[in-house]
Parts: sequence; structure tokens; C-alpha cells
Amino acid sequence: MDLEKFKVHGEPLIYGAMVSIALATIGILVGLTYFKKWGYLWREWLTTVDHKKIGVMYILAALLMLFRGGVDAMMMRLQTAAPEMKFLDAQHYNEVFTTHGLIMILFMAMPFIIGLMNVIIPLQIGARDVAFPRLNAVSFWLFFFGAMLLNISFVIGGSPDAGWSAYFPLASLEFSPTVGNNYYSLALQISGIGTLITGVNFIVTILKMRAPGMTLMKMPMFTWSVLITNIIIVFAFPVLTVALALMMFDRLFGSQFFTMANGGMDMLWANLFWVWGHPEVYIVILPAFGIYSEIIATFSKKNLYGYTSMVFSMVIISLLSFLVWAHHFYTMGQGVMVNSFFSITTMAIAVPTGVKIFNWLFTLRKGRITFTTPMLYTLAFIPIFTIGGVTGVMLAMASADYQYHNTMFLVAHFHYVLIPGAVFAVIAGFHYWFPKVFGFRLNERLGKHAFWWIIISFNVTFFPLFFLGLMGMTRRMYTYSEETGFGPLNMLSFAGAVGLAIGFVLLVYNIYWSTRYMPRDTTSDPWDGRTLEWATPSPIPAYNFAVVPKVKSLDPFWEAKQKKVSLFEDKITKIHLPNNTGKPFILGVIFFFLGFFLVFSMWVPAIVAGVGVIVMLAAMSFDQDHGFYVSAEEVIATEKKLRGETV
Repeated sequence: MDLEKFKVHGEPLIYGAMVSIALATIGILVGLTYFKKWGYLWREWLTTVDHKKIGVMYILAALLMLFRGGVDAMMMRLQTAAPEMKFLDAQHYNEVFTTHGLIMILFMAMPFIIGLMNVIIPLQIGARDVAFPRLNAVSFWLFFFGAMLLNISFVIGGSPDAGWSAYFPLASLEFSPTVGNNYYSLALQISGIGTLITGVNFIVTILKMRAPGMTLMKMPMFTWSVLITNIIIVFAFPVLTVALALMMFDRLFGSQFFTMANGGMDMLWANLFWVWGHPEVYIVILPAFGIYSEIIATFSKKNLYGYTSMVFSMVIISLLSFLVWAHHFYTMGQGVMVNSFFSITTMAIAVPTGVKIFNWLFTLRKGRITFTTPMLYTLAFIPIFTIGGVTGVMLAMASADYQYHNTMFLVAHFHYVLIPGAVFAVIAGFHYWFPKVFGFRLNERLGKHAFWWIIISFNVTFFPLFFLGLMGMTRRMYTYSEETGFGPLNMLSFAGAVGLAIGFVLLVYNIYWSTRYMPRDTTSDPWDGRTLEWATPSPIPAYNFAVVPKVKSLDPFWEAKQKKVSLFEDKITKIHLPNNTGKPFILGVIFFFLGFFLVFSMWVPAIVAGVGVIVMLAAMSFDQDHGFYVSAEEVIATEKKLRGETV
């Protein structure tokens, strides 16, 4: 075995990362052993099938990936802060911007949204769990170990280096002979299978497990956004699965799908990637729209304006998201007619998005607005996202895109779309639903300090990039001469990035401070909420609802409070719950080793791991879980303890 292919040479930063990973791992192992938490970790988390705990693990993983992707971003901004910088060499810079894009979109934004989805959706529809709890655990562990496989690449073998879109022939063996893009194809494949399973699970959950009386047009807007998002996932992710499989065959077995000779077609990859990739943008943005809708309605003390038009606008967005992919490569020679078609569809998708903006504004009009931390992020989203949308229409014009394409103008545009459209939303949702999960609110003063740091610094970081793009600075340029005149605006952008880092540090500190010092909530409804999740105790018991609620209106909890009636008409009876299982975790571990062995073409252990995957899947298929019952007496005692009242 050639051990040289496992090594990454020449960068002090890499050696530092190796040491920090080793020390962190040792620290975690020592801590778990010293505090005797191994049993607790296994029983309560690694084997859990509780949708709430799985959601919390998704969010913790997303926060970890936010840190990792943020460090990549800081390194890029530092390298380009001044002319002729030597902080990173060209190859390391290529790896950094590639992993930054992958991690922020696929391993930070998506798991954060899926985490909120896991925690909240069963509660919003009055269900006691998702449709397939064990499958939900499989989804998480496949995502998690796919993410870990990608993250070890920068210390073992080398990271992907062909950009997050991995265009061929740049991602081929000829131009990228290291194992970095093997990691790309296999890590994304493993985590993508987990996401596809999530899509199926939540479609079934929402369609089949709603509380009595909750018709489709009485579902909360966040639930609608999640339903539409998961339908997009089910249609879009198989395309990525096929594309990554073909990429793996090209790189590991010498096939010719994406080559420029022997019948291959490099543009086939670009089309397959963006047929998945542009719907992927809406997979992270549509749930964000749902989060903002919930927050605006709650803190305006009003019904959401234009509910029906909001639903239909999301449906139209989901349909159009599959008809715009070629706007990512207007300059690649597909002709005037094709460019014109995709230019029109791209502009058309702005119309239903604009409908949602106006609906939010009309909801705010004459509302009794409370300026909480989640509401501040929501209000900041509207103008900032609008800038991203307007520049998107500029980029949609095929002839003008010849000027903008692959410049920093494009980089500024998609950050003005994705950061307010996804990152602000998950932070807002995190603040909003945090007390429901943990039983106490995050500190508002610290939250608002973090908000102002993040909002101001975001604009300082990315607004100068519009001008740099118009001045001719291309994206992925790792250095430039002083004569270009790019230096001052890049330095300003770096200063903004430092401010963003401070804002995110304050966010993490707020979690720590609030955990220690914030008073515990006993009302279970700290925001005076409108939807069913606020009708449960805080923190939420394993069974969610002691009695399944009866729904009669769009905002059932709000109506029940106003009319002083109960949502829970039936008597408390015993509740059936599924047993925990360690099989999904073990399956994820085996998938991790299968991917690792394939990355380095270690065929014998890869075959062994592949057999292990098949055996574990068979074992799970024939495993019958009859679950267990929580007695009515135990449910009543739990409700009394959590609510502090007679049940």
C-alpha cells in the first residue's frame, strides 16, 4: 500500500489542522470517559429515533459546519485582502473555495433547515412523530458520515479542488489526479441518499399524519414550504445521485461519460449538476420563506396576508425551479434560442417571489410589531434579499451575463440571495423555536448585538464585490497585482468578514450564556404563538401531545387562546412510541468506511464494507419493532411536571 497518497504536504495550516483535530478528538474521548457519559450518549442520542433529538443533532452538525465553512471564508478573504498575498498558494486556495461552497450549502444550510424541519413539522401538524422514525435516523447518520468523509479530506489525501460545481474536464483524473474529487463524488453521494430519504419521509408525514381537521389549506406556512421543498428533493436529488455515480465511474474505473473524447460530453455534467443545483437553491430558500412567514405573523399579531397566494406562489416557484438551470452557463455556447428561453423563465421566477415579499409587507402593515431578535433578522431579510433578487434579474439577461459571468458580481449576487435567504432564516428560526426545544429563551440583548454585527458586516463584506466584479475581478482569483486597483475594496471586504466572524462568535456565546443564566420558561408559549407547536409543554415530552389536538382554523392555538377553548377534547390514554435502535448509526459508520476505501481504490476492504452495508440493510428490513407504551398515568405525571398545573 502506497502511504504517500494519504498524506497532505507542505502547508503549515494543514499540519495545524491535523494537530487541532487530534487534540479535539482526545479531549472529547477523555471528557466522555471522565464524566461517565458513554452510556448516556449511546442511549439518548446515538440510538435515538425521536424526531426532536434528531433535529437537534442536525442543528449541532450545521453549527459545526458553519464554523468550518466560516474559517474557509476567512482564509479566502485574507488571501485576497491585499495584492500579491502569500497566505495561501494557488492549490490550497482552490481547495478552500471548493470546500467552502460545498460545506455552506450542503452541510450547513441544508442540515440546519432539515434540523428545524425535524423538530417543528410533527408538532405543527399535531403528530407524535414522523411517519418512519427509524428511516429518519438513517437519514441523519448518512448525512453526518457523508459530511465527516468530506471533512477528513483536507488532512488525508487532499480536498476537492475543482470548485463546488466540479465542472469537467477540470474534475477529471487528467486535470485533478489527486483523490480530492473522489471524496467529492462519494461524500455527496452518501449524504445525498440521506437527504432523499428525508424527502420521502416528510412527504408521507405531512400528507398522512396531520391532526383531525387540519386540511391542506389549514396547514401552517412553514409546513407548506417543507412539503413543497421535499417534493423538490424527491425529483431533484436522483439527478445528483446519477451524476455522482457517473463521476465516480469516470474517476475510479476509467469510463468516458464526461470526457472530451471517445463519445463523452463534458457539458453533460454541467447540465446534470444544474438540473439538480438550481432546485437545490430553492430547497434551502423555500423553508426559509416558511420560517419568515411564521415569525412575521407571530410578531405582527396578525394572520398571514394572502395565505392562498403564498401557497400558490411557492408551488409556481417549485415548478419554475426546474426550468432555469441553463442560466448558469449562458456563455458556454448553447445558442440564442436556448439562452432566450432560460432568460425568460429566470425572470419569470421573480414574479411569485415578489408576491411573497408584498404579502409579508401587507402582513406587517398596521400590525402590532414586536422587535424581537428573530423579527429583526426577518425584517433585515426583506431589503437585503431584494438586492439579491434585482441583481439576479440583471444576471438573467443572457447578453448582459457575458459581462457579469464568473466575476465577483456573481459572487456578491448569490451571497445576497443565500445568506439572507437561508442563513438569516435559520438563525431567526433558531432563536424563535429555541425555547420550545430547551425550555428557555436565548438572551435578547446578546442576540441583538450579534444581529447588528452580522447585518452590518454582511453588507460591508459583500457589497464591495459588486463593484469589484464590474471592475473586472474574476471569481476564484487567488492573487492580483496592485495595478488592477482591486486592493482597497478587497481590504474593506476582509474587514467585513472579520465583523461577521465576531457576530457568529456572539451567537455561540449567547447559547452558552443563556444555557447558564436565562430563567426557565414555564408558560411553554413565550412568544404568544399561533400554531400547534406552542400548545405543547416546554421542553417537549417524547410523545409530543398527551392528546391529539382537534383543528378548526388556520391558526388553531391562537384561536383557542382568543376564544378560551381547549384544543384537546379527548381523554388521555396510553401512547405508543418506537424503540431506539443502534442500527442506523452502525449503517452510517459502515457507509463511511465504504466511501473512504473507494476514495483510495482499496478494493478488498471496499467490497467487505459493501457487503456490510447490504447485511445491515437486510437486518433493518427484517427487524420488527413493536415499540412500547407510555401509560396514561405516566403521561399525566409528565404533563403535571412540565406544565406545572393540574391536567
